[in-house]
Amino acid sequence: MNRRTALKAVIAAVFAGSLASLAIGAAHAADPIRIGAVAPKTGPLAAGAAVTHWPNIQLWAHQVNEQGGLKMKDGTRRKVEIIEYDDRTNPGETIKAVQRLATQDKVDFILAPYGTGLNLAAAPIFAKYGYPQITSTSITDKTAELTKRYPSIFFTLGTTTALANSVAGILVKLHNEGKIGNKVAMVNVADAFGIELAESARPIFKDAGLEIVFDKSYPLGTQDLSPIVKGAKAANPDAFVAWSYPPDTFGLTAQAKIEGLDTKAFYTAVATAFPVYLAKFGKSVNGVLGAGGVNPDTPAMKAYYAAHKKVTGKDADYWASPVMYATLQVLGQAIEAVGTDRKAVTDYIKNATFKTVMGPWKFTNQSIHDFWTVGQWQNGTFYGVASTGLSGAKPVITKTGW
Repeated sequence: MNRRTALKAVIAAVFAGSLASLAIGAAHAADPIRIGAVAPKTGPLAAGAAVTHWPNIQLWAHQVNEQGGLKMKDGTRRKVEIIEYDDRTNPGETIKAVQRLATQDKVDFILAPYGTGLNLAAAPIFAKYGYPQITSTSITDKTAELTKRYPSIFFTLGTTTALANSVAGILVKLHNEGKIGNKVAMVNVADAFGIELAESARPIFKDAGLEIVFDKSYPLGTQDLSPIVKGAKAANPDAFVAWSYPPDTFGLTAQAKIEGLDTKAFYTAVATAFPVYLAKFGKSVNGVLGAGGVNPDTPAMKAYYAAHKKVTGKDADYWASPVMYATLQVLGQAIEAVGTDRKAVTDYIKNATFKTVMGPWKFTNQSIHDFWTVGQWQNGTFYGVASTGLSGAKPVITKTGW
């Protein structure tokens, strides 16, 4: 081989190597960001997750991928791939699934589970492997303790004290206006969510001058709630308050209608804001109070509800659905800003301000402090009627029978 031929061979080899490197780089840039999701598809909380949790993951992933993926800081776009597991509403299964995603699937990120108890169960695993855990369905007063223990956990939906204070405030206002008496029947589902809310509510209601004349808990998954409702009715309350999860929210409402528990203030918690609640009980829910609420009249919220229906075929609820979607917006914006390094993403979430469907979000001590606390069905829409600092609340109305 002469010098000219040898030189050509060297140039060709270098060129081929460069092309191969470019091809590898392009392939790498096109690799999807793998995101794990663990939540109930079976078990007592499956119906709630089917409304609030899974459809919003579907919507967000569709929107991200439809635009070519998340726009990374180097200008490339990376689509998202969702790896799903059913935890069967079992904390042990939640823990195992999160562990599997971290150690076997080796996903880039893991979405927070559904519900207070399942999030608290999985928090040590998220922290162990450095995954940001942006909760959207956890309500607790232990945020200061938990964020200190788990530096990658974030809370967005509120606290038990805030919810209980708002419910008490509404009942006191109705009492002072002469619309109801001060006797309250209170029941709760016996898991982390219901137990903590009931514990918070007891002293808050007492200090507000409300008398709890019936106080009863029931296990998660209880099928027959008629004894609970009969007991509440026998106490002759002026208001009924249930710190309930989706199955019991529907069950308690149905039994209240059957037993004639007809208080002018009737409150059930999770799932009261579901469109299917209105679909099942019709106009009789007018005036029913529940956890959360939204201001559905903002342009961002209108666009969100329209997109949710178009992409998923389902109606989003009027509380935690947009909050869940907002947590996905936070994760996406953080990844676009700093890449897929989980510590960098966690630090960015702690310090940045995010544009979300709920309005601007900035975490303070890993928590959002402006949130809806109570909503109410009014003429076919579940409006926010109390919050910790959000605008657009509607005046509360009294319930006028089933």
